[in-house]
Amino acid sequence: MSKVAFYTLGCKLNFAESSSIARSLEPLGFVRAEFQDTPDLFVINTCSVTEQADKKCKKVVREAKKINPDSTVVIIGCYAQLKPEEISAIPGVDLVLGANEKFQLPELIPPYLNRDSAELPKLIASEIRYDLDYHASFSVNDRTRTFLKIQDGCDYPCSYCTIPLARGQSRSDSIEKVLALIDEIAANGVKEVVLTGVNIGDFGIQQGKRVESFFDLVRAIEEKSTIERFRISSIEPNLLTPELIEFLSTSTRFVPHFHIPLQSGSNSVLRLMKRRYQRELYVDRVSRIHSVMPNACIGVDVIVGHPGE
Repeated sequence: MSKVAFYTLGCKLNFAESSSIARSLEPLGFVRAEFQDTPDLFVINTCSVTEQADKKCKKVVREAKKINPDSTVVIIGCYAQLKPEEISAIPGVDLVLGANEKFQLPELIPPYLNRDSAELPKLIASEIRYDLDYHASFSVNDRTRTFLKIQDGCDYPCSYCTIPLARGQSRSDSIEKVLALIDEIAANGVKEVVLTGVNIGDFGIQQGKRVESFFDLVRAIEEKSTIERFRISSIEPNLLTPELIEFLSTSTRFVPHFHIPLQSGSNSVLRLMKRRYQRELYVDRVSRIHSVMPNACIGVDVIVGHPGE
């Protein structure tokens, strides 16, 4: 048996994808290992949100090669899609995979496991396309909660954000397939699932067309799932509709917890950021939550120092 270790930076979505990719390597004879267990293969799933992404990536590669100089090191994730040439030049990196190619790791990796792979390409990353495939993912046996990916990509061109460039446009699984994944997760004895994605409130877009909605999904989960608790990860305030808030206030499965990015309390700065709401809408959503769920927890993201602020 060969050993593979994953180092995941960034969001819950990355953790869901790392877990699914790790399971896809099992038919090749790989078992999941910790970083210090001298793995044969290191997979580093990167994030592009922080300015320290490049430094962190280099640091982790150095650590991996120090633990096992003969290991194969693969870089995936948002940073790998945005700066593939830069990452492939890092000493010790054997392969960089783009947003679509990372899910092809089981097919691509065998030749790189041999130490005579110097003639193989170090970079396999296609440009972000509108019709990127959707790859269902969920974590299991990694943390107390399971992270279930229900949506990927984003159609919001916020002025400070590179995620649409790294993950493409919004696309989703179908409600039917999400419910099937939840049944599979339930079979593992999971008690709580976190619904995650890039812009989960935009759930329902398939092949470029809206066919379902996030509210439809939440209702279906409430009615058909056997898992005890569900949690909604970060959701845009303009997509957290009054109808959804009212439904969640009576839910027996969804916990009263919301993470709602604010970014700024200034309408002029929100316009500079190209956000799709003004502060009055944000105040309305929080007030609605408080009126029907007085004990709800609300998390907030805030950006300071935006140009022009």
